[in-house]
Amino acid sequence: QLQASGGGLVQPGGSLRLSCTASGFTLDSYNIGWFRQAPGKEREGKAVSCISISDNSTYYLDSVKDRFTISRDNAKNSVYLQMNSLKPEDTAVYYCATLKVVSGPCAHYVGMYSWGKGTLVTVSS
Repeated sequence: QLQASGGGLVQPGGSLRLSCTASGFTLDSYNIGWFRQAPGKEREGKAVSCISISDNSTYYLDSVKDRFTISRDNAKNSVYLQMNSLKPEDTAVYYCATLKVVSGPCAHYVGMYSWGKGTLVTVSS
């Protein structure tokens, strides 16, 4: 079971770090992605960010590149999403998921094996 945490209310320009933890399995066996769904909207079609098993290569949506950083801590069985310079348009429920990747980096995922409960990020003054 996956669980996302660390959301909250932050002012524009602020930072938050989201955590994705797992129970019953180890995250280092999976490509992991972060997704988001803004209030009243469909979930974004592409992962916000993901991290690969093989070489820890990463992917970011253009809209979050240079502001968000994804990382793993295998000792803590966790994946993190450090979010800096937050903007009101980043407001959403953020979810983590284990990704199904046939070949190549995590950005080439073809589906998701499992989702966690999301965590709400609100960017507002």
